[in-house]
Amino acid sequence: MPPRHLVLPLGDAARNLAAEEVLFRTLPPGHPGLFLLWRNEPAVIVGRHQCVADEVDMAAAEREGVPVVRRITGGGAVFHDAGTLCFSWIRHDAGMGPAFAPLLAQVAAALADMGVPARLTGRNDLEAAGRKISGSAQFRSGGRLLVHGTLLVRTDLERMGRLLTPGAAKRRAHGVASVRARVGNAADLWAAGSSMESLHAALLARCAPEAEPPDAGLGRMAELLAGRKYRSPDWNMDGPSAATRALARRFPWGGVELRLALREGRIRDCRVTGDFFSDGGVEALERRLEGCPAEAAAVRRALEGLAWERIFLGCEAEAMRDFFVSAVRGGA
Repeated sequence: MPPRHLVLPLGDAARNLAAEEVLFRTLPPGHPGLFLLWRNEPAVIVGRHQCVADEVDMAAAEREGVPVVRRITGGGAVFHDAGTLCFSWIRHDAGMGPAFAPLLAQVAAALADMGVPARLTGRNDLEAAGRKISGSAQFRSGGRLLVHGTLLVRTDLERMGRLLTPGAAKRRAHGVASVRARVGNAADLWAAGSSMESLHAALLARCAPEAEPPDAGLGRMAELLAGRKYRSPDWNMDGPSAATRALARRFPWGGVELRLALREGRIRDCRVTGDFFSDGGVEALERRLEGCPAEAAAVRRALEGLAWERIFLGCEAEAMRDFFVSAVRGGA
């Protein structure tokens, strides 16, 4: 049975992300799933495990009054405004690994209906005319799957370029000098007479023609969660770090940076950041290393039995163990 659709009103990012999480956490057993369309007022949305200071020009964000909000999925930082169309799938799914391709194929088909020749590139992007027009992320918990993404339709790309500051390694991986150089808007490519409304209609026709009955309690629950979480600096911003050593590496499936505080021969604090996708376990990994002797053999023992493929989707377990051990050794 295909999912049912729900269109959220244009609003602030904290409330819309909260509404999405409420729907994800409360999807009833036996429900066919949901397909959401939504738009935000200007905001920067960072991935669950990213270091905000590395990804966002906070001075520019504060100067322009643009909030920075952290989402529950991994991946990289993105800029939203009224010209950015967000989409989400929420469904029951106990599988493992990336789930992007079959779902993004539906988005690509809807774009083709509008005259936009989009194609899937990598694991989670859609490109058209050599420019990225969509990126996606995912998260699994409690037997449920969330896959969501953005479509750059009429996004203010100049403003995006001012606010987002990804590291040089990520730009090199994509062969570009800046965020602005890599992205483009779908509206520059679609057929004459197209509009945001006709794009809505094309996506609903391809992804979820039937509407979900309205839920009178969704707004209240979303507002409560937004206040407690998505508007909280404790959730959105980076916590204090006493790191004395850092090691970063870019893998085919995403970037990882390990920050360690080493004192008296032990790891006293451990932070794992990056734009990788994860189905959970990052915090458990950090706890495994806190208090561990800063010796290769001890770190390797501490990391035994971890579900690496769940913590870093798409990774090779041995490569990740070697990466963490090399950080303690001071490797590059």
